[in-house]
Amino acid sequence: MLLTISALPSRAQQPASPAPDSEQLDVGQLFATTCGWCHSAGGRAAGKGPQLMDTKRDDDFLRIRIKNGKEGAMPAFGAVFNDAQIDEIIKYIRALKPSEG
Repeated sequence: MLLTISALPSRAQQPASPAPDSEQLDVGQLFATTCGWCHSAGGRAAGKGPQLMDTKRDDDFLRIRIKNGKEGAMPAFGAVFNDAQIDEIIKYIRALKPSEG
């Protein structure tokens, strides 16, 4: 368990493999496998990273943060996702609602 916890920050800093242009981006799956390391509950709750649901940041801020990351906090995904895919990620963030349950 200690190995898993200590590996989380380095996992979050690793660049992901580029998504194929022709492949439909499953943003929910993306959050579960990539973003969820830091943005808990699919972006609905703060984790190591901030809560994304109801963010007051505008789309341009989110786009730049996804593309360029934040040194020491979030990897850059500009080489991983194209602009259309980043727009889909932003739509996902804007559509986040509290989980039922």
